[in-house]
Amino acid sequence: IEHNKNYSAAAKKYNVSYQQVYNWVKKYLSKGESGLKDNRGKKIENRNKSELTDAEKTELELKQARERIRRLEAENFMLKKLHEFQRRSIK
Repeated sequence: IEHNKNYSAAAKKYNVSYQQVYNWVKKYLSKGESGLKDNRGKKIENRNKSELTDAEKTELELKQARERIRRLEAENFMLKKLHEFQRRSIK
């Protein structure tokens, strides 16, 4: 960036492709330093919430809601089975 976006020189200096330098600059200009962080393999739940985009925050909330529903359904199933067992034991 300091050298008028000379991608070829940067690619040669850092021994990477022209396209890689172009992508780094594009990410840096759109998101700043946080755009250059490698989040591959990192789950959304483990990332700092302030770094998440609106779409990622929505995805995280949806995932948490689905997990809560799954736990509540399992709890409900167990309570029904317990109630059925107690009802049969009384007879």
